[in-house]
Amino acid sequence: MADHKEYWSTESDQGSIRISEDVVASIAALATSETAGVSGLYSTLTSDIVSFLSKKNLSKGVRIEIGEEGTVKIEIGFLALFGHNICEVAKQVQESVRSSVESMTGLKVTEVNVHVGGVTFAPAPAAEEQPAEQE
Repeated sequence: MADHKEYWSTESDQGSIRISEDVVASIAALATSETAGVSGLYSTLTSDIVSFLSKKNLSKGVRIEIGEEGTVKIEIGFLALFGHNICEVAKQVQESVRSSVESMTGLKVTEVNVHVGGVTFAPAPAAEEQPAEQE
């Protein structure tokens, strides 16, 4: 393969297994976005430049570093939803990401570093309740 991605590889008697860093990033992004109190993923200007140069942006706001012996470090940026305890949401993101990545890939997550990039507000209820059009 001619791409320059990081892969975690292992050999067994049945063949080899290779897991791309993009797969790990997608799992982490999905686990983050499904956490209560998370509005969306957030990326800094630096990570936007890196993803532009690498021509891929599958999991904006997630950075993966695959280490030795099947370990992985994860950095995630997200936007918190107003009204939720940011520290509790961040702890839940860390636990959810660690659990999801370890159970789906078999990799050992050594760190989940969380960056809260801002707070967003839920849309106003009046905008959702518009009268039905009459025929």
